[in-house]
Amino acid sequence: MTGPREQFRPEGHDNEHFLLTSVVGSYPKPKWHDRAREMFEDPDADFGEDEWEEAKDDAAKLITEEHEHAGLDTVVDGEMRRNEMVEYFAELIDGYEFNGRVKVWGHNYFDKPSIADEVEYGEEWLVDEYKFTASVSSRPVKVPITGPYTLARWAFNEAYETTEDATYALADLVNEEIERLVDAGCQYIQIDEPALAQYEDDHAIVGEALERIADGVPEDVRLGLHVCYGDYSRIYPEMLDYPVHEYDLELANGDYEQLDVFKADEFTKDFAMGVVDAHVAEVESVEEIKDNIKKGLEVVPPEQLTVSPDCGIKLLPREVAYGKMENMVQAAREIEQELDAGEIDVVAGGAEASADD
Repeated sequence: MTGPREQFRPEGHDNEHFLLTSVVGSYPKPKWHDRAREMFEDPDADFGEDEWEEAKDDAAKLITEEHEHAGLDTVVDGEMRRNEMVEYFAELIDGYEFNGRVKVWGHNYFDKPSIADEVEYGEEWLVDEYKFTASVSSRPVKVPITGPYTLARWAFNEAYETTEDATYALADLVNEEIERLVDAGCQYIQIDEPALAQYEDDHAIVGEALERIADGVPEDVRLGLHVCYGDYSRIYPEMLDYPVHEYDLELANGDYEQLDVFKADEFTKDFAMGVVDAHVAEVESVEEIKDNIKKGLEVVPPEQLTVSPDCGIKLLPREVAYGKMENMVQAAREIEQELDAGEIDVVAGGAEASADD
């Protein structure tokens, strides 16, 4: 199952080959966006709910247009309405409570929630976000959503006997939200599970959760799974059984040391490989990114390769983030041209083939 990919090929695409280009999700927020939030949270400031919503709309439109200008085939609003990938959803899901911030590393703190009661679906999470982004974009919109395993693992569990039980309860809620996104017209949804590669032997729990998430989702809706840096050998090749079309993996940050993990067994799904480092505030050259893309062609043929950053890039300077996206798209288009010309031999699945095969 390589999934409904061709629907994202731009009309009039210049090259026969097509490497889908996308972003993982988060993007640097404009400085005025953060200032607007501070004003909204200041009881003495004359800046209410309407003004704050307008500021978020403006930021979402700006970043969506920035993604389009960079040439990305699928765009995201940069998660301009979200504060953090767990906290945002925990505030919307009935059953979570917040008890204060905890230190996670260095001088960084996370408002880690508790699952204090059985979780229930209340208000919609992302449908309005999707509708707005789609209304201001001429490109297909991808919607990232934090997965149930991470929502369970990165919270204190006070309501369920096990993390497994909490994960499955949350998976049913994610399924409901995805059904609403699909009804709104969304064709590309990415499940973010950064916790997956951090823990031993939990890939089966995530697999069952994804079965619940994918239940009833039309086959033409593209489902992706993003897993941040970790020991991928813990979950590969077992993860290929998950009911998703695409796996988005962080490899540039580790200098592709784990690339061989995915060569040991045939990669039967789409491979969304990080080709720019989300943790380095320098823009990689087009040539460097092309070399990285060619590493992906050692794992899968071009029709299964998606080109993206390693992870969300919200912590980078905005001009650096844009430069990475622009060079990434240019590199992908040049690789397509070289594939069309038969200048690149594709080695994937242990067998060498000409680009014309």
